[in-house]
Amino acid sequence: MSAPDHLFNLRNSFYLGSYQAAINNSDVANLSEEESIERDTLVYRSYIALGSHQLVINEVDSSAPTPLQAAKLLAIYLSGTDDKETALSSIKEWLDDAAIANNPVLRLIAGIIYMHEQDYSEALKHTNSGGTMELHALNVQIYLKMHRSDYAEKQLKIMQQIDEDHTLTQLANAWLNLAVGGSKIQEANLIFQDFSEKYQTTGMILNGKAVCCMQTGRFDEAESLLLESLNKDAKDAETLANLVVCSLHLAKPCSRYLSQLKLSHPDHMLVKRTSAAEESFDRAIQAMA
Repeated sequence: MSAPDHLFNLRNSFYLGSYQAAINNSDVANLSEEESIERDTLVYRSYIALGSHQLVINEVDSSAPTPLQAAKLLAIYLSGTDDKETALSSIKEWLDDAAIANNPVLRLIAGIIYMHEQDYSEALKHTNSGGTMELHALNVQIYLKMHRSDYAEKQLKIMQQIDEDHTLTQLANAWLNLAVGGSKIQEANLIFQDFSEKYQTTGMILNGKAVCCMQTGRFDEAESLLLESLNKDAKDAETLANLVVCSLHLAKPCSRYLSQLKLSHPDHMLVKRTSAAEESFDRAIQAMA
C-alpha cells in the first residue's frame, strides 16, 4: 500500500496557478524532511509567481538546501534588477558542480531560466533526461516554443505512461492540443473545462479557455473570460497579452492593456515584438522624410 501523498493539494494548487491557495494551505502535518523541503520550495515558487521576489531573496540563506537555493536564484533572475547576469553565472557554476548538478529542482530552475533566455538547447541539456513530472512538462513547453510539436508529443506520451490522470499530464495535453489546433482545440477546451469544474478557477485556467475561444473565432466569449482573469490578477502577463490580441480582433482599443503589460512585464515577448515593430515603422518614416 503506497504512502499518503501529503503534498498533493499544495502541488495541484501550484500547477493550476492558484498560488495564494498553495501558500495559505502549506501548513501540512507529518511531513518528512524531504517533503518539508519540497513544501518550502513550492511555497517560495508560489511567492515568485505572485511577484514577491524580494521575500524569497531575503528569506533563503546560504545554508538552505539546494532546491531552496535554486528557487532563490529564480527569484533573483526574475526580480528585474541588475542581478540577472549574476543569476545566470551562478546557475552555470552550480550545474558544473557534480555534487548538486543532478538535483531535479536545480535542473528544473535551470530549464526555466534558459527558456526565459530563449536558449532552448541549453535548457534541454538540463531537463531532457526528465526524472520528475515537472521536468517532462517543462520539456513539452520548451519543444512547443521551438515549434516541435512532434517532440512535445513524445514527452507527453512518457507522462501518460507514468500517470495519465496527473494534473501536469492533462495540462501538457491541453498545451499540445492548442499548438496542433484544428479539431484538437475542442479537446483542449474540455480539459480546461474539467479543471474549472473540479478546482478553484484560476487565471491559468481562464486563459486556457480563452485561447480555445480565440482559436475558434469566439472573441466575445474569450474577452469575458479574460476580463474575469484580470479581476483575479490585474498584472498577469498572459491575461494582458491575450486581451491585447482579443481586443484587436474585436476592433476595440488595446493601448491600455499593452501599457499595463509594458509596465509590469517589460521583457514579455509581445512587448518586445511591439517595440521592434514600432522602431521599424519609425525608421521607415524617417527614410521617407
